[in-house]
Amino acid sequence: MPGDEASPRSPQSPQAPLPPSAPLPPQTTRSPSDPQPALARAERFVWLTARVLEQRRFAFHFLGGDADPVDTALGSYLNPDGGYGHALDPDLRGPLSQPLHTAHALRVLDSLGRCAGQRIERLCRHLTGVSTAEGALPVVFPAPHDYPAAPYHPVHDDPPGELLTTGPVVGLLHRNRVWHAWLFRATDFCWDRVENLHRTHPYEVQSAVAFLDGVPDRARAATAADRLGRLVREQRLVVLDPRRRAEFPPAPGYAPGEQLFPHDFARRPESLARGWFTDEEMHRSLDFLAAAQQQDGGWPVRREAWAPGSSLERRPIATLEALLTLRAYGRLPAQVSRPGPVPPR
Repeated sequence: MPGDEASPRSPQSPQAPLPPSAPLPPQTTRSPSDPQPALARAERFVWLTARVLEQRRFAFHFLGGDADPVDTALGSYLNPDGGYGHALDPDLRGPLSQPLHTAHALRVLDSLGRCAGQRIERLCRHLTGVSTAEGALPVVFPAPHDYPAAPYHPVHDDPPGELLTTGPVVGLLHRNRVWHAWLFRATDFCWDRVENLHRTHPYEVQSAVAFLDGVPDRARAATAADRLGRLVREQRLVVLDPRRRAEFPPAPGYAPGEQLFPHDFARRPESLARGWFTDEEMHRSLDFLAAAQQQDGGWPVRREAWAPGSSLERRPIATLEALLTLRAYGRLPAQVSRPGPVPPR
C-alpha cells in the first residue's frame, strides 16, 4: 500500500542501543547473528520470482548496481498521459494510469534520487487532470473497460478523493522539493484529513505518515503526528507485541492475519512515526520482521490473495521493503556485499 516502503536515501541516524526483549516463540525464531545469509537467501528469491523492476531495484540497493537500469525498467510502466499503469502496483491490472501506480512510481524514483525534472512536471499535469473537485486523488478511477482489480479496491462511478492515495503522492513530491500548482489544493486536502481523523484504519495511517514525513511545515507535521500516534494506540491499530497478536484483531475488511506492526508505520528511524513506539516495542517489531523471512528467502504478504499474478508479484516487493527497513535500522550491512552484475556490452 502507499507509503509502505523505506527510503534508502534518508540519512542513517545513530540509534542508542535498544534494550533486550524476550525471545520470540520457537516456531518464528530464525535470526542468525550474521545477517548475510538472510540477504543471500533473499537475493536468490528475487532472481527466481521477481519482475525485472524488482530485480534491478535489488541490484541497485544491495549489489552496487546502477540507477539507470531501474529507471529504464520503471519507464516501461509509463503512459503517454504522464501517469503510470500496467499493474505497476500488482493490485490493479490493465494498462490504465491509476493513483496507486503513481505512488509506487514516486517511491521508486525517490529511492533513486530522481524525483524531479520534466517527467515529474508531466506527472503533475496528469494529476491535475484526474483529481476530484477538491483537488485529491481517488483510489481507483473508473475505466471504460473492466480491468481486474483487487476486491478491496472497489471501483465507483464517481469516486471520492482519498488520503490513502493522495497522502503518499503529496508527501513524496514535497520531500523532493517539487513545486507545482496541483500541490496547493492537494496539500490542503491532506492536512484537513490528517488533522480531523477520528476513525481510521492502518493503511490510511501509513498514508498519513507518508504525507507528514514529507510536508515542509515540520512543526505542524510533528503536532499532527503526535495526535495520530495516540489515535493509533487508542484504537489498537498496531500490534505492539507480536507474541500477543490475538489481542489486536485486524481492522474491519482486512484479511485474517492482516495486521500492522511498529515497523510498518516507522519504516525509517527518522520517520515521525518512530516516536510512537518505545525502544522495546520497536526492537520486538524488528525481531519479528527479521524472523518472518520464509524458507525460500522471501517475505510473506499478509493481505488477501485474490489473483495468482498479483500474489506472485507482491512478494518480491514485500521482500524489498523488509530488507530496506531492516537495513535502515542497522539490521543489515550498510555497505553492499559484493560488486553488482556487470552490464552487457
